[in-house]
Amino acid sequence: MEHFYTIQGEGVHTGKAAYFIRLAGCDVGCVWCDVKDSWTQNYPMLTAQNLVQEAMQHPARLAVITGGEPLMHDLGNLTKALQNHGFKTHIETAGVHPLTGTWDWVCLSPKKFVKPLPEVFDRCHELKVIVYNKSDFAWAEQQAQKVGEACQLLLQPEWSRAQSYLPQIVEYVKQNPKWKISLQTHKYLNIP
Repeated sequence: MEHFYTIQGEGVHTGKAAYFIRLAGCDVGCVWCDVKDSWTQNYPMLTAQNLVQEAMQHPARLAVITGGEPLMHDLGNLTKALQNHGFKTHIETAGVHPLTGTWDWVCLSPKKFVKPLPEVFDRCHELKVIVYNKSDFAWAEQQAQKVGEACQLLLQPEWSRAQSYLPQIVEYVKQNPKWKISLQTHKYLNIP
């Protein structure tokens, strides 16, 4: 759908310069999605080599593959091409499709209405749960039981409800310090 050089705005790697590759297509369809244009696949096809050449124009060697739902695609060729050119590969996914590609970092952001595959829980480095309703805290704990001990746990307020849920997340993290807070800093700072 699009690719651009920016700053990672959320999650464990917040603040790092990264080349984002947003793939088209999504069969998850989150109500709060801020990139609903990514749901369709009506975009020109680019080769992995085209994307790598574009990414090479920038100094950072971190590539973040996101969507839509990036795992709707076989990502083996893309991650191999990026890694062959010195890039670390990160993915942000709901985990509802088999994990393809070779990843240095897997951010799993599971959704209540479409269950992630168990294999993605086994391989994720970061579990990022979006807090949209009060019940999301208990649901987040259920998801946290499915990941390994080394997985970092993050709670992130859904952007349109951040004002009301951020104070609750702060209190929750204070009471449950295994969790961290993730904010969409790129939105606060108006960074694309």
